[in-house]
Amino acid sequence: MTPAATETIVITGASSGIGHATARLLSAPSRTLVLMGRNADALGGVTREVEAAGATAVSVTLDLTDVLAVQRFTASFDAPVTALVHSAGLASLGTLETLDPADVEAHMRINVQAPVTLTQGLLPNLRAARGTVVFVNSGAGLRARAGWGAYAASKFALRAVADALREEEGDRLRVTSIYPGRTDTPMQVGVRAQEGGAYEPEAYLTAEDVARSIVHVVEAPAGVSVPDLSVRPS
Repeated sequence: MTPAATETIVITGASSGIGHATARLLSAPSRTLVLMGRNADALGGVTREVEAAGATAVSVTLDLTDVLAVQRFTASFDAPVTALVHSAGLASLGTLETLDPADVEAHMRINVQAPVTLTQGLLPNLRAARGTVVFVNSGAGLRARAGWGAYAASKFALRAVADALREEEGDRLRVTSIYPGRTDTPMQVGVRAQEGGAYEPEAYLTAEDVARSIVHVVEAPAGVSVPDLSVRPS
């Protein structure tokens, strides 16, 4: 796969929430956006939005936890990658007493292993563009709370991945972790249902709020790096 554009940006979790909002805000005629997700119909809608804004869109329906499928995808991708935005994720709550081992494994596969595998495969493409890697983390990646053990553990691990990559790639890549607070997304609807609390979107960040922070990082001038960025509602 060789998108022809001035900039190529890969976005996971692009079918909804923060990934969708990021795709909309990054759409520009000079860009190819590679939109990754598991829901082909939803990706199709985002693709049409991106193309209506003048960008080129490449829709990739892929289960990011399928390591071999991700490796096949990255092996076929030979364009320089200006930015890789890891927005896909899983949030499921439960106390340590009641956590199912399968839930712990799922968090690690989706929130940690999938970004690692995709980043590994695209490292040559990112280096070719002196690109930017953005890991959408969470406030839970900075502080764990009761009932959030599996999710927080995966986000702490994701922070470690980002920190290690930043050290390893030196001045070849920019690497940012973004830590949003509660955000009005479909994932948050599910989280509040698990918590048994009211859904209060007016008290949360919007997906666009977080996406604007991602755009700020991706579009920062050469020589400017933002290692960590926390985003909270005012």
